[in-house]
Amino acid sequence: MNPSAFDVPNHPRYFEDYVPGSIFEFGTSPVDGTEVHSFAQRFDPQAIHIDAEVAARGPFGGSIASGWHTAGLMMRLYVTHYLSDASSLGSPGVDELRWIQPVRAGDILRIRLTVLEARRSRSKPDRGMVRTFVEVLNQKDDVVMSLKAMNMIRCKETT
Repeated sequence: MNPSAFDVPNHPRYFEDYVPGSIFEFGTSPVDGTEVHSFAQRFDPQAIHIDAEVAARGPFGGSIASGWHTAGLMMRLYVTHYLSDASSLGSPGVDELRWIQPVRAGDILRIRLTVLEARRSRSKPDRGMVRTFVEVLNQKDDVVMSLKAMNMIRCKETT
């Protein structure tokens, strides 16, 4: 399957369209410096995110975005391009969230998604569980964050 292309558009996408082994790439999301600072001030006020002078002397040599901000940027791309409002039924969580490299103002992020598993529910035949390996990449193709997402997706056809 081509990256960035499902066989069906986002809106009428259902469980049967998430084929294990498929890989997709979607993006882009620019990282805005004002948003990085604002998010950190409100939700993650560590000096590496909000104080340029302290951050310059820190382990990353400058200010970086909060990992939670990066996760939010990833989620916007994930919802916009991968999940379907016609079939998404929520998520029980994520596994193995990793912040691998720092994200900085000016970076441009995109996501690469690999469908790991699509398992139909035995107890609720109108849905299935899709597990997806999510990688967030920057403009240099460095993986900056990864996780394994689980999503409950409505089936097109019930058995």
